[in-house]
Amino acid sequence: MLIVTGYLYVAPAELARFMTHLKALANVTRQRDGNISYDAAVDDADTGRLLLSERWADQAALAAHLNADETVQFVNQWIGRMRADIRKYDALNERDLMED
Repeated sequence: MLIVTGYLYVAPAELARFMTHLKALANVTRQRDGNISYDAAVDDADTGRLLLSERWADQAALAAHLNADETVQFVNQWIGRMRADIRKYDALNERDLMED
């Protein structure tokens, strides 16, 4: 499993519009093969910072998402008006929170 997480930044004045577009992308993304979860939340509205959290079955599923028409259109629509600090992690030892 891959975990993708980090921050997205947009101008506070554009946050509502950005969230509308991101929610539409999320609805499509959650239906994609290999998607386990895809979530974003406003972390600080005053600075336009959002927290992004995604889980993917494997790299092929993530790559298909990143290259999908809807994802490319979203990025192209917001390029230059959003910035991201997002990282990808391999989850090799998944277990319940309370397990050692």
